[in-house]
Amino acid sequence: MAITITAFERSPDGGKGLARDMRVRWALEEVGQPYEVRLVSFGAMKKPEHLALHPFGQIPTYEDGDLGLFETGAIVFHIAERHAGLLPDDENARARAITWMFAALSTVEPPILELANAKLIEGDKSWTAQRLPLVEERVRSRLVQLSRRLGEADWLDGAFSAGDLMMVSVLLRLKSSGLLDDYPNLSAYVARGEARPAYKRAFEAQWAVNTSKSPTG
Repeated sequence: MAITITAFERSPDGGKGLARDMRVRWALEEVGQPYEVRLVSFGAMKKPEHLALHPFGQIPTYEDGDLGLFETGAIVFHIAERHAGLLPDDENARARAITWMFAALSTVEPPILELANAKLIEGDKSWTAQRLPLVEERVRSRLVQLSRRLGEADWLDGAFSAGDLMMVSVLLRLKSSGLLDDYPNLSAYVARGEARPAYKRAFEAQWAVNTSKSPTG
């Protein structure tokens, strides 16, 4: 039985790679595992069948035989542990890669999501103009720290790992904001992630769902 994941029938971002199923697609492509995608509408995400897989009514979910998972961090971690290619063999390097996965989701992503909410959901509030600079500063603080740690290295800790996959996925949310432009090493880091063949395959698959065509034709 093939691995099956769920994804938006129509993604809010129009298929630009920001929906969270992209992280799972990318991980599966990196480890060379075939998978099927079950597309769900916003209405279907709130029905009992989907809630049995994801109690919070979101995407993606992951099914492999009797195993059902939700939350991208948990899914990518499972894929990385089960298949070679996303976690180092060395025990200490493996632990560090897992640490970077948690850092991406728990430390770097929250202020980035807060910024997105401030712009998209709270943009019409009277206090947004005062709050937005404070939120942006919290994002910049994390970017300064991450930029300093990455330095001139290609990846966060030696070879590309699941930690980089999650971190690049998180940073991609900032591309349209222009905030990454002040950190050339982070911009180059994200570009390296996007240039990986596995990322391109995952992006093309997600793009095709939302546009009915490939990004190049």
